[in-house]
Amino acid sequence: MDSSEKLVEAHLKSVGYRDVRYEPDGNIPPDFLADGKVAIEVRRLNQNFDDKSGRGIRGLEEVSIPLWNKVREYLIGLGPARSSDQSWFVIHKFARPTPAWRDLKRELDAVLLPFMASNNPQPFEKTLNVRGVFEINVFRASAPKPTFFRPGGHIDEQSGGWLIAEIAANLQHCIDEKSMKIARYRSKYPVWWLVLPDHIGYGLDEFDKELLLDQATIQPGVFDRIILLDPHDATRATSVFPSK
Repeated sequence: MDSSEKLVEAHLKSVGYRDVRYEPDGNIPPDFLADGKVAIEVRRLNQNFDDKSGRGIRGLEEVSIPLWNKVREYLIGLGPARSSDQSWFVIHKFARPTPAWRDLKRELDAVLLPFMASNNPQPFEKTLNVRGVFEINVFRASAPKPTFFRPGGHIDEQSGGWLIAEIAANLQHCIDEKSMKIARYRSKYPVWWLVLPDHIGYGLDEFDKELLLDQATIQPGVFDRIILLDPHDATRATSVFPSK
């Protein structure tokens, strides 16, 4: 059992399944059988790229996701505006090598804190003065959100995609791949799930989930339920199909 399968096993037990059997039919689908009726397939969700550094193929999450998480935490951590009902989306674009966080935070503070305090903020785009390429695009949300700044996604010049778009594209690829794999076994069990440890978004919060479901139509293939799982927390799961 690999690390992804161990994570999914822990998740199944955390949601109340008592009888969780690994590879109930041997080395063929499903990966797990829960309470004798729910068949579960496991697939790691990630994207790969060649970073041209001699290290070969690396996962997207090794570089862009830690940066995305830091920027997202930073923006949300600035909290609501002192005297405004406005919220503003911030999209960032970067290219490797990525800037050191201390340098990036200093530049973000210099640009975003005065903007937040302004009586009449206006949308803008700016290239920050840091090592590598790092640009931000700030535009007003149509309705107030819990915080003044909201992470609106990112553009990775090496991967060529937005975070949410990359999740959607790779998710559909995994669904299609797994649907073909289990087609001959589908009739053996009444219910099939696909559970994917999410190494692109590292689990979706409600805001990210809303973006994903707004921007993508998930075709579930042969699966009755599709779940994204935080690879660091087996209890933190998002059902992307059905979405509720």
